[in-house]
Amino acid sequence: MASLNPGDIGEFLREQRRSAQLSLRQLADAAGVSNPYLSQIERGLRKPSAEILQQLAKALRISAETLYVRAGMLEEREPGETGVVAAVLADPSISDQQKQALLQIYESFRTQHGSGAAPGAAPQDPSAAPPSKPSPQHTEKHTEQPT
Repeated sequence: MASLNPGDIGEFLREQRRSAQLSLRQLADAAGVSNPYLSQIERGLRKPSAEILQQLAKALRISAETLYVRAGMLEEREPGETGVVAAVLADPSISDQQKQALLQIYESFRTQHGSGAAPGAAPQDPSAAPPSKPSPQHTEKHTEQPT
């Protein structure tokens, strides 16, 4: 995952706010954040969480994924990739620490199954994998006794 550079996202947010012709106070109110906090984000002094980025994206009427990419929280998606990462980052019901843990697990699964190496690669078909050997306790044959 790319490193978070708060200055880049702040500059981008300021540009988006100005192109939307919103004052700092108007955007802060629309996004449900404090005016000083938004000012600090724009000046690169604070790094916003995924939830704050989602609220700002909604207020600016732009894609939250765009903000996640700009903030370094998300790699730019190749055509055909799923939005799992974006969905995890956008979920307001889990903490940033939980999101990072989920994303690390998700990436390890993708790498383990060969789809982490090439972004946009189709996941492997589990039915195409060779059958696993049954454990010895499941190899016994059970036959019913006629009654």
